[in-house]
Amino acid sequence: MTSAERIHEYSFLPPEEDFGGNGQRLVNTPPQWPNLGTIQFHNYSFRHRTGLDSVLRGLNLHIRSREKLGIIGRTGAGKSSLFKGLFRFVHRSNIDGTILIDDIDISRITLAQLRSHLSVIPQQPILFSGTLRYNLDPCHLYSDEQCWAVLEDVQLKQFVHEQSNGLEMMINEGGSNLSAGQCQLICIARVILKKSKIILIDEATANIDYKTDEIIQQVIAKTFQDQTILTIAHRLNTVARSDRIVVLDKGFIVNIDTPAQIFEQYQYASKKRFYN
Repeated sequence: MTSAERIHEYSFLPPEEDFGGNGQRLVNTPPQWPNLGTIQFHNYSFRHRTGLDSVLRGLNLHIRSREKLGIIGRTGAGKSSLFKGLFRFVHRSNIDGTILIDDIDISRITLAQLRSHLSVIPQQPILFSGTLRYNLDPCHLYSDEQCWAVLEDVQLKQFVHEQSNGLEMMINEGGSNLSAGQCQLICIARVILKKSKIILIDEATANIDYKTDEIIQQVIAKTFQDQTILTIAHRLNTVARSDRIVVLDKGFIVNIDTPAQIFEQYQYASKKRFYN
């Protein structure tokens, strides 16, 4: 019964708007867009629905090409909302201000253009019932050699070699026959294949042990040197290697500085402030 109700609900959902509207014309992005990966928030605010309070309030932020930016703040500070804004998960009528990627207003390009050029590594890895190769490359865009190469990048090549079917090894729905760390590394391998210039990491190591967390941090540091990375942090050590850290509180940017300066300013109060 629950499944039928969900199908009924989805059947009547209005389609997402494809671009900003308001008389604006679509912009044709250059073939290699975004080739720099700069992101600019200009006086950006949004609410989830009309009548609700804004969850982001007047953000002004310039993220440089190839910058590694950590994002921290307590629950409800607006961390995940920032990612929703980048993916345009909110109707234009509930947004004020603009987001530019490589100087192009993202409200003036199609959703397909925008989302196909962003990659996300989520807190909960998304894996489907099927082969490892299907989970890495569901659209069959890459060769076996490229798949093996990214498995080596994420330190899973030996594990997969030891399986009788190699790339054709079966993965259960949600990766239930793998460890949490292995599931997350497969998601990272998928992102490496895609070669997006901008990568969003949403507390990707929140549910794994510290040893696997360190492996993932090493893989990210080595493999994504030329990418712009935004990381929502659950553990402070996760953003220790960032170029800068943004502190959000109630939808406002309340601090932005180097990791050393942020950790020094907040010291022992940091965990209580950011995660309670």
